[in-house]
Amino acid sequence: MTTFAEDTLRVPLLPELDLELADEGVRLFDATGGYRSDRPPPFWSFAWPGGVALARHLLDHPGLVAGRTVVDLGAGSGLVGIAAARAGARRVTAVDTDPAALAAAVRNAARNGVTLATAAEPVPAEVIVAGDVFYSEPVGRAVLKVLRGAGAEAIVGDPGRGFLPERLFEELGSYDVPVRAELEDGDVMRTRVWRLAPTSGAASAAP
Repeated sequence: MTTFAEDTLRVPLLPELDLELADEGVRLFDATGGYRSDRPPPFWSFAWPGGVALARHLLDHPGLVAGRTVVDLGAGSGLVGIAAARAGARRVTAVDTDPAALAAAVRNAARNGVTLATAAEPVPAEVIVAGDVFYSEPVGRAVLKVLRGAGAEAIVGDPGRGFLPERLFEELGSYDVPVRAELEDGDVMRTRVWRLAPTSGAASAAP
């Protein structure tokens, strides 16, 4: 079982929001009692820097999503989708393959006074947002395929995991995000917000 803080946990750079998060000091696999191949790690119980930076950017630049339908791809805790809803998105759908993540996203949305729809796979939308999803080569490749083929504006947050093909994106902003030392190599990560360049959005574009 994931151990959660008894009090509301504020997210770095996002004083407007609060989430149900694992206690300080809890590592990723602590929450599952060790690695198990039949149970996905509880990624949703942490605020990852790519999502934090992207959420901050949406709140500071609401015109990116205001009045538009949005998909939060790899939603995890729902942080980015919640920020999109708070920024005025017309409808936000949290998409994640982990049912526990979708349940957490709904709970967190209620904490923050907004509503998220949920789905196990992407649905049509005008904007796709994705925080910290380029953390491995196969996942990054699959995410890029979705972003290219969706026919939507795609905006992502990434702290330099190494699997984001930057040549296909244009940078919108950068943030120094405080992170948990037990999860990352350091206390702060420079994290960038990117938009898929229009010429890279076609499903037939070269990888």
